[in-house]
Amino acid sequence: MNATARQSQIVDLVRQEGYVTVETLADRFQVTPQTIRRDISLLQDRALLRRFHGGVTAPGSVENFAYSTRQVLCLEEKRRIARLAARQVPDNASLFLNIGTTTEEVARALLGHRGLRVITNNINVANILYSNASCEVIVAGGVVRARDGGIVGEATLDFVRQFKVDVGIIGISGIDGDGTLLDYDYREVRVARAIIDNSRQVFLVADHTKFGRNAMVRLASIGEIHALFTDRTPPAPFGEAIAATTCRVHVAD
Repeated sequence: MNATARQSQIVDLVRQEGYVTVETLADRFQVTPQTIRRDISLLQDRALLRRFHGGVTAPGSVENFAYSTRQVLCLEEKRRIARLAARQVPDNASLFLNIGTTTEEVARALLGHRGLRVITNNINVANILYSNASCEVIVAGGVVRARDGGIVGEATLDFVRQFKVDVGIIGISGIDGDGTLLDYDYREVRVARAIIDNSRQVFLVADHTKFGRNAMVRLASIGEIHALFTDRTPPAPFGEAIAATTCRVHVAD
């Protein structure tokens, strides 16, 4: 197993277990503790894990990864998810696209569509889609966050509530075992909530790392989502929570 694959599996394992010792990781991957410590150091530098008392834990629930980290984390999986979701969007549709690196990949996947009207509080989405001459992009007013180009605030909420669109496409930071959708910033959550409330259909785009990831602000229940687009079949107990709702699950190959 190469270092990249091992580090990805370390992140997944720590998120599942909460805390794992260096010795346990060394035994599991059949490498030296020194190799694991180098892996942990690299992953900690990327804000994916946190070193703690002879082992490693998942990041806390109060702060998301840096935007530059999220841009490259699971990038190929996000692109597959985005292409799958984009195929479910017809031409001449009205859309919301919210803040997030996965929704930005959806914007790229929509560049070949015609006649779209896209409302977004993400200036990165606007920068991607404006080059499609057949797509009208409407950008919400509000405060632009320097860290990721997201637009939030009361003006953003008032703007979003003026519309009723065909499809709202949202990302999320975490999905709890009971199907609760979680995020870090309550201002961002308020806008995403308004998108859910003002969309005829709601698509959630979320890669496998979001299952079981902690975040402190509740957005919604998975039962309020019409379709989930992800890259792996949701594991237990997430699968059971989703199966109890009308949410359709689409897994990108």
